[in-house]
Amino acid sequence: VTLLSNPQDWVFLTRFCFLTDFGRLNFKFRYPKSRCCQNILLYFDESSQWPAVYKRPDKDCYQKESVLRPENNQVINLTTHYTWSGCMVESEGNEEMLNCVGGRSFRSVRERWWYIALSKCGGDGLQLEYEMTLTNGQSFWTQHFSADEFGILETDVTFLVIFATVFTLSCYFAYNLKGRQLLHTTYKMFMTAAGVEVLSLLFFCIYWGLYARDGVGNGSLKILGKLLFSVSFLIFLLMLILLGKGFTVTRARISHSGSVKLSIYMTIYTITYIILFIYEAEFFDPGEVLYAYDSPAGYGLMGLQLLAYVWFCYAVLVSLKHYPEKQPFYIPFFTAYTLWFFAVPVMALIANFGISRWAREKIVNGIQLGIHLYAHVVFLAITRPSAANKNFPYHVRTSQIGILLSSPKGMGAESFPHHAYGNSSFLGDSQPNFTELFSIHSDPVKTIDETVARKGQEVPRNSEHKIITTTADLSSTFAPLPPPIPPRSSAHSTPPPRLTSHFTEYFSMQRATGMGPNA
Repeated sequence: VTLLSNPQDWVFLTRFCFLTDFGRLNFKFRYPKSRCCQNILLYFDESSQWPAVYKRPDKDCYQKESVLRPENNQVINLTTHYTWSGCMVESEGNEEMLNCVGGRSFRSVRERWWYIALSKCGGDGLQLEYEMTLTNGQSFWTQHFSADEFGILETDVTFLVIFATVFTLSCYFAYNLKGRQLLHTTYKMFMTAAGVEVLSLLFFCIYWGLYARDGVGNGSLKILGKLLFSVSFLIFLLMLILLGKGFTVTRARISHSGSVKLSIYMTIYTITYIILFIYEAEFFDPGEVLYAYDSPAGYGLMGLQLLAYVWFCYAVLVSLKHYPEKQPFYIPFFTAYTLWFFAVPVMALIANFGISRWAREKIVNGIQLGIHLYAHVVFLAITRPSAANKNFPYHVRTSQIGILLSSPKGMGAESFPHHAYGNSSFLGDSQPNFTELFSIHSDPVKTIDETVARKGQEVPRNSEHKIITTTADLSSTFAPLPPPIPPRSSAHSTPPPRLTSHFTEYFSMQRATGMGPNA
């Protein structure tokens, strides 16, 4: 029950989007008979109705009532003379009270916004208690929902299941990457963004589930869901910029100036988001159907998104210039997220100017979640730890980064060694490949014949000035190995096992069957 006491003679109460055939308003109004007579006014969203009277200080109460059509039963007079109002006089102490209990059904050619106001033209203000229930049908999924909110609960539940699956897959991939020491910071940021997205959708689903039950819900849950949704977006955006700059792909750390710029940018982005929340909570007029991005803070966020895209483009181009062998990762990465960067501002503009207000909220909710899902699925696909994935970005192991960072300045402390991609280490099991654990591949590889031919010359080096060593070089440095000790003769003796193909035949101890030690 809401208590209203207002010195004005015309007051807006609430709005609701009714279905074409199943809209229903049930009301209870109670006020002193001495303050008779008050009216319920029902406006719809045609330009000649609600937009013509709301926030029009040049029109008085009588002019605002005059736009209503009596034949449409848009005025409910709260007196005993109007049968449909359901008003009865009741005594309460020494004062008589008008207690009005009734309802009204709504029918229209399409879903419409209806605006409910209260008036007492020429009187001394409004004072009453009221309770209203606005419904669409009797189904759990529609009863308490405005028509513009239809499908939001079902959509959020569906995306909650999908995002939970994405997060589970990311955890499984992270387990495999950690086993191969390729679980880098950027992948952890992706997992965090996906996990926060799941929490956000969980709170949204709880809120809409409670709302479907009683038509009220818990506003704190909705606010918390929005905050987590924004946090997930900011983490993912930061991860994209870091990857564009080559962090964990071509370099071990970001330069000091780059870190400062990133910190300033993300701080401004976060503050703008906070301003948007405050603006939406404090300045959005419930008498108007507004969208979060249809505000100064919303346009500021779109501008920051485009600025982030320019930065992203520059960072990717610089990374490709210095590491052209990373094209299998960066080209699909850049193409996919170019679409993502533009999707958010384009969606906001379409929502502001291209979607009818009675359908905006449910459509925007689905599009927004679809954009987030696209971003997460693409990243999950291009970073999957599979030998068939030619787009895999990482090639330096986490155990090597500390060694690279501890190297002297000017010796490549920030940049990784060149390598096309890191999926060659995926052997089909979840154990680390210890053979390549501390190796940094050099290209091109020298053959044994080339090395033998250059014996006595300078030590061979490759294009990165790293010494090339092969098993054939050992013969020029160390004394020959002593002859092998012949095995004891035994009827049950078995020949020594053949060594794996990773060792050359120069050090083979294999002997032909039936040959004696003097052969």
